[in-house]
Amino acid sequence: MVKKITDFFSKEISGLHEAAYLLGFFAILADILGLIRDRLLASKFGASHLLDIYYSAFRIPDFIFVTVGSLVAISVLVPFIIEKVNVSNEEGKKFIDNVFSFFFLLIISVSVLAFILVPYLAPKVFEGFTAKDFPDLILITRILLLSPIFLGLSNFFGSITQVYKKFVIYSLSPLAYNLGVILGITVFYPLFGLKGLAFGVIIGALAHLLIQIPFVMRRGMFPRFSAFWRIDFTSIRRVLLLSVPRTFTLAIAQITTIFLMVMATFMKDGSVAIFNFSNNLQSVPLSIIGVSYSIAAFPTLAKHFTSGNRGKFLDEIITSCRHIIFWSIPVSVMFIVLRAQIVRTILGAGQFNWDNTRLTAACLALFSVSVVAQSLILLFVRGYYAAGNTKKPLLIGIASGVLIIVFSYLLVKIFALCPMFQYFIEALFRVEGIAGTSVLMLSLGYTLGIFANCILLWIYFGREFVGFTKALRRTIFDSFCSSVIMGGVAYLGLNLFNNILNINTLIGIFMQGFLAGIVGLIAGLIILKLLKNKELDEIWNTLHSKIWKAKPLPADILEI
Repeated sequence: MVKKITDFFSKEISGLHEAAYLLGFFAILADILGLIRDRLLASKFGASHLLDIYYSAFRIPDFIFVTVGSLVAISVLVPFIIEKVNVSNEEGKKFIDNVFSFFFLLIISVSVLAFILVPYLAPKVFEGFTAKDFPDLILITRILLLSPIFLGLSNFFGSITQVYKKFVIYSLSPLAYNLGVILGITVFYPLFGLKGLAFGVIIGALAHLLIQIPFVMRRGMFPRFSAFWRIDFTSIRRVLLLSVPRTFTLAIAQITTIFLMVMATFMKDGSVAIFNFSNNLQSVPLSIIGVSYSIAAFPTLAKHFTSGNRGKFLDEIITSCRHIIFWSIPVSVMFIVLRAQIVRTILGAGQFNWDNTRLTAACLALFSVSVVAQSLILLFVRGYYAAGNTKKPLLIGIASGVLIIVFSYLLVKIFALCPMFQYFIEALFRVEGIAGTSVLMLSLGYTLGIFANCILLWIYFGREFVGFTKALRRTIFDSFCSSVIMGGVAYLGLNLFNNILNINTLIGIFMQGFLAGIVGLIAGLIILKLLKNKELDEIWNTLHSKIWKAKPLPADILEI
């Protein structure tokens, strides 16, 4: 029994769909834990000012993680490690030792500096808070500064597990992280108050790291620390030339989020929490679809491009795009139609009242529109990174970040100054009479900027790889048509089951959304079958022949 479990965790996953579905499965498990985490937070605090402080405390540590931590991100290191290991394991180990030593010294130094500067940075960054809020904000931020260290190191080790296509090991880390956060909410918060929530985050981040280490040690790739003066900066320079533009790309995304959070602090209390809750919910399909396919495709994309096989590289991108589009459009439609049922089922407990539900559901609908665009962006960016091109995603990311901030700011102003526009938005999303609806403009501004990012990446990618756009037309048509029918049928189902079920109870509201979703899904599948959809057949073949009937590979087999 133990050997079977060990073989499963050490299994190499080579097929794109098999890897994507495996990653998607574990993403679902991690998202379930994430939803339990959010439900616990919503139940204990509601959309409150205290929760605004908690979420805001993540901004500086997250900024460090996506900037300094991204220097050794998987999408940067995997091509380098593949290149070195293909020469010899000794070359690979030497490269890993150098990068680890440099990164460890850097992330520790930056985190210590941030620890010292937090009291000066927090009042400048979050001007919307009052003086009495800053002691808690500074304390929680300082505790959370351990998280970029642990998560950055986990990303480093995750690059090694992905080179060897150990996707199961990589997929367990988010589960461990969310379990740690849940432990903080349920155990440490009653004992230590708000800082107990931060303790849970740190335990989760440490568990995220520790899961990666045993396999790395078994492969003989665990890094050896070298003093600064002994580091070989030749390989570090190559990594930095590729990773610095990517770091700036992620920094732009994080700065954009900080701007949106700062704007939310000037709105009604709880706006930061509403923004984060809705963003977390829309990230569920993003992590299951977009993240899974982009991660599964990346090692193969890097291999094809480094070997000069542009044809297979393009085929992998097209296949991934087809299935991202196939899944993302219907999921977005269903999230929009079933938004109130989703939010009420997951978050509707304790202090999280009906007004909080309606406002979060409206934000969720606006975020959900961009799920397909966000998923494609992840794949396009990884495609460019696999090709060694980080400049183009950086420039487009800067443009997108600026647009998100500009759109959000202008929309907030228009919302406040134009009663007709405000009435239209509130009536469209059924949030009339609720205070704090201006937070919707942050979600709308974000979605508009994301679509601009996706369109620009699509255009440039289509120019560099002829035939890319044409290969996706049928998939877009099939998915869009079936999704419209699916959404319409699900909406009719909501009205039908509203008259049958007691939607004033948790089980009633859940069953209303679940049954309406099932009816809509059946209608969508019928349309796809009538259209003789190619992706539907590929999914069935993968599930039937590669997963359900698949035989595990020996643990000691390695093909890069």
